[in-house]
Amino acid sequence: MENTDARDLLIKCASSVKKSIETGRKPQLKLPRRGLGNVIYSPKTGYFKLDKKKITRTLTYNTVKSFAQSLRMMGLCKETIESEEEVSKREAYYISKNWEDARFDQQPESDAVMEDLEAMFEVNREQLGFVPEEKGGEVAGRLKVIDTDRQRGDRIEIDCTRFGRGAYSIPISVEELEFETSAEFILAIETAGMFQRLNNHAFWDDTNSILISMGGVPTRACRRFIRRLSEENNIPVYAFVDGDPYGYSNIYRTLTVGSGNSAHINEFFCVPEASLLGVTPYDIDKYDLPTHPLSERDIKRAKDALKNDPFFKHHKQWQKALKKMIKMGVRVEQQAFAKHSLNFVIDTYLPEKLAKTGNFLP
Repeated sequence: MENTDARDLLIKCASSVKKSIETGRKPQLKLPRRGLGNVIYSPKTGYFKLDKKKITRTLTYNTVKSFAQSLRMMGLCKETIESEEEVSKREAYYISKNWEDARFDQQPESDAVMEDLEAMFEVNREQLGFVPEEKGGEVAGRLKVIDTDRQRGDRIEIDCTRFGRGAYSIPISVEELEFETSAEFILAIETAGMFQRLNNHAFWDDTNSILISMGGVPTRACRRFIRRLSEENNIPVYAFVDGDPYGYSNIYRTLTVGSGNSAHINEFFCVPEASLLGVTPYDIDKYDLPTHPLSERDIKRAKDALKNDPFFKHHKQWQKALKKMIKMGVRVEQQAFAKHSLNFVIDTYLPEKLAKTGNFLP
């Protein structure tokens, strides 16, 4: 959807509110209920989609502030689209300080309204003129990124093999980028430390691959970058995360199928074809890895995934893996391979896993 289409939706909604007020009716805003309780997962689509549950916000004495905040945010969206400017989430929060009684007291409040508008209009916030502030991720390996100089319009070719000890940083917006690559796979890595070790040893050169540091739960820009890169070049994506409930149910699941709160945009910001290389509970015994006890929070997160998460409920392989982890009562980090040697993960673990990609968790 183009930004002009988003602008038309904003105007149509505002006009409806205005008409309701003029005819003596209470104006309403209807939006999807966001969360795991209102998502559908199907392996055919490969990502979380919103179900049919809706929330209706009616203008009343008790809701006048939140209703006004939604309308002011819609107005800001329209101004941003028309001016072709980009506004960060933090800037949007501070702009609201001019809205008198409709101002936001804390940024999480303005973020929530922004996400509500995304869901209500079925667009992403970039189409509404807003950009995130979180870093997109880092890239090294067999990839050339084609960008454009925004001032001169010149074509810029960025070779991701030529950053020395550094790496290419994924920009906030990746839609205009083009890719040139002959890589055989993408390795999406949870921790910056592990990414740096693999990059320092040019693991991407030995394996003809692309390394991407997710830095924890991958940002929307990072997920979109991986999605486009994989889809447009028909390259498989393998995820390498810590072997714990957070690494599985937050980091990996968000990468591959998206999140419940963002189900309205998961279609564009997830990587359904990704699979989990490791670290798995099965690796703990096979490679004799040091572990840490699962905390009560870890156990609760794993049990919640088994009981409530549509993705894990669908895949029996994941149910088996999570139950094994709970039974073992331990978690394992990517860096645990250093017990054997600093480069054991490069020399032994990854080559052995990559030789049997058909065994990866879905």
